[in-house]
Amino acid sequence: MRHYGHLTPARRRALFHQEPAEFGPASPADTIGIALGATLYSPATRPHLAADIRKQAASGVVSMVLCLEDSIGDEEVEGAEENLVRQFAELAEVAAPGDLPLLFVRVRTAAQIVDLTARLGVAAGLLTGYVLPKFTAATGPAFLEALTAAEVVSGSRLLAMPVLESPELLHLETRATELAAAARLVEKYRERVPAVRLGVTDFCAAYGLRRSRDMTAYDVHLVASVIADVVNVFGRSDGSGYTVTGPVWEYFRGQERMFKPRLRNSPFSGRHEELRARLIEHDMDGLLHEIVLDHANGLLGKTCIHPSHVAPVHALSVVSQEEFSDAADILGPGREGGGVLRSAYTNKMNEVKPHRAWARRTLLRAEVFGVARDGVDFVDFLAAGVA
Repeated sequence: MRHYGHLTPARRRALFHQEPAEFGPASPADTIGIALGATLYSPATRPHLAADIRKQAASGVVSMVLCLEDSIGDEEVEGAEENLVRQFAELAEVAAPGDLPLLFVRVRTAAQIVDLTARLGVAAGLLTGYVLPKFTAATGPAFLEALTAAEVVSGSRLLAMPVLESPELLHLETRATELAAAARLVEKYRERVPAVRLGVTDFCAAYGLRRSRDMTAYDVHLVASVIADVVNVFGRSDGSGYTVTGPVWEYFRGQERMFKPRLRNSPFSGRHEELRARLIEHDMDGLLHEIVLDHANGLLGKTCIHPSHVAPVHALSVVSQEEFSDAADILGPGREGGGVLRSAYTNKMNEVKPHRAWARRTLLRAEVFGVARDGVDFVDFLAAGVA
């Protein structure tokens, strides 16, 4: 699979200077973490889940989580498990792993991991891994040990995405100790962990908060502070870090708003003005603003609860020609000793040593999301993604 693989080759050539590379369930875990993009969550109770998965793959979704946890009621768990087994059996008859998104199942308990893997049988080959909720140093070992046992059952590698969302990771008096302990545990399973996810809705719940459509996660200071600390521990660029994914955007249909839209007219003027109006109508300007802040704060990819959120996440993940040029200059031959370079775009300073880690991350993102042609911007990718 590849990002924007649902577009025609001619359309991709028109958009990309460097097209996105292929990746799949067998790719290295860190590559998968970078490539996750917009991870679309779906309740495992959906009666036509197999068809939904294939439909989303055809529209550009590359990673999905089928949820047995908070998205369904306690009384629905048994039926949801049975539905998941049936739907995977249907998928196994009509699709190969390369035709599907990366598929993860979000469980409630560690015991579900081994049990579900066994019940899936040969269809477990379509499964990329499991999402581990309420992950802490105390709860994590049971999940990770179950994952190892499930690999024996399935005969193939299974990945784990821990979700950091428990109150002890948020509360000031326990945060530093708990984050450090969780990081030590995850490090033991590094080859199986493509990304660490943030459960911002649960963090808000610990204080009875809910951000409105007029606010990003970074406007809620309690949430912003814990995001910063998670990146501080899990997102370092010294080789010890992981991809940390962005928080969910809860809104997908617009209502009366209090503040002005966040999208300027100029990027859309004369070409995609109707798209701008549609984005604002459905509160996507807030989502776009939050994605930009995610990237600025060290997060990549995003938890998504609606298909309309996928295109904005992917459009803003493509590396611009300017970013690519700067990164390539910084990492160019003879730059090991450092120094300062004027950007080829003559609008900024590229300081080689301080910007080297950024440049490496940018080129890794360029591999999986591609590099835009000169003159092609996020608006063009948004338009292609929603077409």
